[in-house]
Amino acid sequence: MTKIALITGATGGIGLATAKALGKAGYKVLINGIEDENAKIAQKELNDLDIENEYFHFDVTNEEQVKEAFTNIKEKYKHIDVLVNNAGGLGGRHLFEDMPTDFYKKVMSLNLDSVFYVTREAISLLKNSGNASIINFSSNAGWNAGGPGAGVYATAKGAIITLTRALAKELAKYNIRVNGVAPGTIDTPFHQLTKETNPALFESFKNNILMKRLGDASEVASVIEFLVSDKASFITGEIVQVNGGQDFL
Repeated sequence: MTKIALITGATGGIGLATAKALGKAGYKVLINGIEDENAKIAQKELNDLDIENEYFHFDVTNEEQVKEAFTNIKEKYKHIDVLVNNAGGLGGRHLFEDMPTDFYKKVMSLNLDSVFYVTREAISLLKNSGNASIINFSSNAGWNAGGPGAGVYATAKGAIITLTRALAKELAKYNIRVNGVAPGTIDTPFHQLTKETNPALFESFKNNILMKRLGDASEVASVIEFLVSDKASFITGEIVQVNGGQDFL
């Protein structure tokens, strides 16, 4: 039986790196996103690596779009072996004192609600695997409460830690393991705006990392590959920090 992995937000960055890592490990990868041109580029890269893949366009923050997408997915596939809830983002920076309610809801929706919507729909397919894994994305901000103006992002990522543990408790009886990763500062398009508008600030990020460099998307993907493999068969409910020792400084 072909192993299948669904990865949200996988048209670039850590999501695409994860698709490549799991594809090389023998999975057919179902990638999700909302930027179709980026998806074409991502699929070409996967095809060039002889990785079987399919793209599903849906907005993970839109409950109805998620439901509709999974109706289509369930028509094509009877099981999913891995779900990676990678989609998320900072969304901007606002102090709580002057934070617009719409901004708060947008950031929480992208980083927390989306994981609930997608996971809820995927559980029935994961049950059919017999040996499935869910990987959620927290962040270094989930521990340190984030930098200036990133408090709501950190709040959402902190909630992901609890959600991961709650799902692990609920789904263990179906042989579904649930773990998470908490990346530190990884050199991906996530930081592109800062890199372009304030390169000095971007370079200073390295000073807050014990290893004095930024992480690479492949270094997060390799941890995910391990967590969903049989080598991690007795690990569930854990969050692995992938940050080069960022929490030490």
